[in-house]
Amino acid sequence: MRKTIALLTALLLLFAAGGCQPQPKSLQRTDYLLDTVVTLTLYDATEADLDAAFKEIRRLSDLLDAYAPFSDLGWMQAAAGLKPVAVAPETMELLVFAKDMYERTGGYLDVTVGPLIDLWGIRNGGRYPAEGELSAAMGLLGMDDLILDEAAGTAYLTRPGMRLDMGALAKGYIADKVKALLLERGVTSGVIDLGRNILLIGEKPGGAAFSIGVQSPTNAGDLLRVLALRDKSLVTSGTYERYFEHEGQRYHHVLDPFTGFPADQGLSAVTILSGSSLWGDALSTACLLLGVEEGTKLIDSIPDAEALFVRTDGAIVTSAGFPQK
Repeated sequence: MRKTIALLTALLLLFAAGGCQPQPKSLQRTDYLLDTVVTLTLYDATEADLDAAFKEIRRLSDLLDAYAPFSDLGWMQAAAGLKPVAVAPETMELLVFAKDMYERTGGYLDVTVGPLIDLWGIRNGGRYPAEGELSAAMGLLGMDDLILDEAAGTAYLTRPGMRLDMGALAKGYIADKVKALLLERGVTSGVIDLGRNILLIGEKPGGAAFSIGVQSPTNAGDLLRVLALRDKSLVTSGTYERYFEHEGQRYHHVLDPFTGFPADQGLSAVTILSGSSLWGDALSTACLLLGVEEGTKLIDSIPDAEALFVRTDGAIVTSAGFPQK
């Protein structure tokens, strides 16, 4: 999987650099963070800017890692059913956003899905759960049991065994924060690539748009679209990278909180074009769960957001404002 991500990163940055055209000097750094290949390409920047950006990625990752015992989410899980936990302002901001997205999606985007994710274990090779296990995990979901006190800065999971998972939000949130930090430092042009979360800073030196590709979910080297973009976010979520097979059936990692099973809406990928990577991250996962019809309704309700849906049969459907090339 790392090789596939690395190939996509190379393709995207090739387009970002404008192919073989001469470009002003850039700085680039790559590392494996957030369970993906992270590459930052900055123009008119310094090594200190790159240092600061990667330090911010690590800081926020440490706060939001659902599997780290000393992260905010780790402390919340340990205190579930016992007491509220003081969390960082960034964690609170993201939890408030998660509550809003839960309402907007009719409960489909649910960050209390952690027990289900643990049960299916797809990040560790995957296993098909027994019926009793599935019902027990489903019983631990519930956004009403995530209590936030913004004034006190505390968050509380009211029942033992509850666990949050920010996989549908964290990378987008971190990308937006890194962009804000770099803008504060005077960086005006660059590409923030957190796996399939691409966030642009301004435009290319000289005023041209960045050219960013939307990868085919079936052929790693093929691009469905090449978009001319400035200062935008492009996020793709798919069912084709993290999965396992059981008795001839493929089970992917995007889990439906209403059924407990992987989403089954006839989609293999959704790409969101928006102004914010957080919104792109949230909407791409939500649309996989909702399907084309309901997903399009959601997209139409969000300013500055467009979607490209790829059906499992390869057909492409776009929202009205998504660029056609």
